[in-house]
Amino acid sequence: MNIGFEAKRIFENRSGLGNYGRNMINLLDRFYPENRYKLFAPKLTKLYSTPCSSEVITPRTFLFVFFKSFWRLYKVAKLLNINKIDVFHGLSHVLPYGIEKTGVPSVVTIHDLIFIRYPEYYKKFDRYIYRHIYLSSCQRATKIIAISNQTKSDLINYFKIIPEKIEVIYQSCDSCFYNRLSEKRKTSIRLKYKLPQKYILCVGTIEQRKNQLALLEAVVAEKVDTTVVILGRPTEYINILNQFISESGIREQVIFLHHTTTDELQGIYQMAEVMVYPSFFEGFGLPVLEAQASGCAVITSNMSSLPEAGGEGALYINPADISEIGQAIRNVLLNPKLKEDLIEKGIANAQLFSEKLAAERLMKLYNDLKGCNR
Repeated sequence: MNIGFEAKRIFENRSGLGNYGRNMINLLDRFYPENRYKLFAPKLTKLYSTPCSSEVITPRTFLFVFFKSFWRLYKVAKLLNINKIDVFHGLSHVLPYGIEKTGVPSVVTIHDLIFIRYPEYYKKFDRYIYRHIYLSSCQRATKIIAISNQTKSDLINYFKIIPEKIEVIYQSCDSCFYNRLSEKRKTSIRLKYKLPQKYILCVGTIEQRKNQLALLEAVVAEKVDTTVVILGRPTEYINILNQFISESGIREQVIFLHHTTTDELQGIYQMAEVMVYPSFFEGFGLPVLEAQASGCAVITSNMSSLPEAGGEGALYINPADISEIGQAIRNVLLNPKLKEDLIEKGIANAQLFSEKLAAERLMKLYNDLKGCNR
């Protein structure tokens, strides 16, 4: 089978949507190498080395090299039958316009509709563009993949998509997180980033929705003297964090990290005392799964899809309750039995999101779609 992918994020996003796409291609190559995977990407970068079963298709003419977005949205559909594509998958919310006229069945993955739930986090023009592209892609797709039941519910409520059109397929995390690094490698990572022996970890883009400020406020309110490591791409929100850090006098207690490699992140999870993820809303919440697979205790929010991701292997808090967050952190740090229980249940929960299961469900969907009469 020839399966095409809208692959912009694979080559341009270091985390989030990029990780999702790269993980999917790697899984399909590992479990179903007999297929041919064609990645339609506006440009190539060094961010991803494609497996043997994959081929990358990029703009060939000067016009489309210059106008990459136009190629991605309008030209790709015209290339599908030329490349004998049996099924096309938009990995991150987007299907090319005109695909509905090609006869090629399509699926689009919708990760979340946060821009509708929390419009204050987005510019008005961006919200307009997202709504138009997401809704249009959902309407034109043969099937939709939602990465959680929360996202499926939002698609039904906000876009009025019929439930039968939506398939919930949970993502898995990179297989490396299920493996343990050597003590030598962890020591090397600790020295490189000047990490203390004990620290609280928070992973994710540094933005208002992720709610890292609440973590810092909880640490101050409960007088927790353990170092906090915040790992993620910074946005303007980091200025708010830095202002609070300065006013609270905890500058020496907070470490910001960015641009770590996957195996460095793996080690950072494994050395942490606890990973705190107090996000207000997530389409899935991959850091929760990564931490659990790494054998790290997890505290996360009791909202949106996070209980789906964390299962019985996380301690849940109200992300708006600073005292509750602080008490949860203190309980994990001071109660070895609670910590070990969270680690044990977290590892068990992470097994439910195995790569093999994710690959099987994805391939079943492709096989069901192949030859589908639109």
